[in-house]
Amino acid sequence: MGITEKCAYIEGLMEGLELDTTSKEGKVLAAIVDLLEEVCDEVKSLDDNMDQIYDELDAMDEDMDDLEAAVYGDDEEEDEEGDEEAEAEYELTCPKCGAVTVVDEATLLDENSEISCQNCGAAFDIEFGAEEEETPEEEE
Repeated sequence: MGITEKCAYIEGLMEGLELDTTSKEGKVLAAIVDLLEEVCDEVKSLDDNMDQIYDELDAMDEDMDDLEAAVYGDDEEEDEEGDEEAEAEYELTCPKCGAVTVVDEATLLDENSEISCQNCGAAFDIEFGAEEEETPEEEE
């Protein structure tokens, strides 16, 4: 039984007792029941307002989640993988058939590792070019 129902029950009890509301005791009890009704109405109004606030807060929380996903990206894949560092992978095009082969960085940098095309089986070497150093232009 909620607070509104309890208030109505007490009001019904008072009416059932057929108290004289002109006597001192009757006036006090009638005033208490009136006050109780007002308190119940105010509590009901506050509950309704709280429900509305919670609904709006939930909507804002969902909007914030969407905004975080848009700004920071979707971290679900990273959470599933754990704290393992992802090793870089590189796509290499076979010079013989043109098929693309994916190799990881360790294989690419290992001098003893032979890289071959998964499509035609042709082995090929990877040559790394030296990086050119940029020289600052002289100001006149």
